Amino acid sequence: MLCQASVDYFPKSLLSELKKENGDDVALKELNVLPEIARTIHFGKFYEVQASSNFSLTKYVYVGRVNTCRAGGCTLSHNNKPEGESEFFDYYIFFDTAASVQRVKIYNYQASHGQEVTSTNWLKQFKNYDGKEELVAGKNIDAISGATISVDATTFDIELKTNTLRKIIEQF
Repeated sequence: MLCQASVDYFPKSLLSELKKENGDDVALKELNVLPEIARTIHFGKFYEVQASSNFSLTKYVYVGRVNTCRAGGCTLSHNNKPEGESEFFDYYIFFDTAASVQRVKIYNYQASHGQEVTSTNWLKQFKNYDGKEELVAGKNIDAISGATISVDATTFDIELKTNTLRKIIEQF
């Protein structure tokens, strides 16, 4: 059984990428979320990017964890698995002002199978996803042989978090 330590909400790679895009004058402000929306965010946080540069493509960031079934399977729904039945990975999504995905990066992959989903080339297919259509592995998202569980979990969570951010933005 893997020990599921807490999520690192400020990984070095996140801050490094934001500084490359915006210079050193960049900060993250956690978004206030209504309780009914917060229930869909099990292991994650949304942030607004605050930078002196007005030309940043990134306006919002989600940092969180995806729990996936072990290779032998499990019967529970996404992100609601007890520690013994799941493995996990931590990732972040950069969004623009319209809540469209700009970049996805998996920075802490702790599952025993399916690490192919960490590939930058595979993750690029989510760029410009805006939540207006359903994401389906094997249809509009590339499937990866041997990584079905991770592909499904990643796809589901990106769709969920994109739609959640759209709801958060609408609440303002």
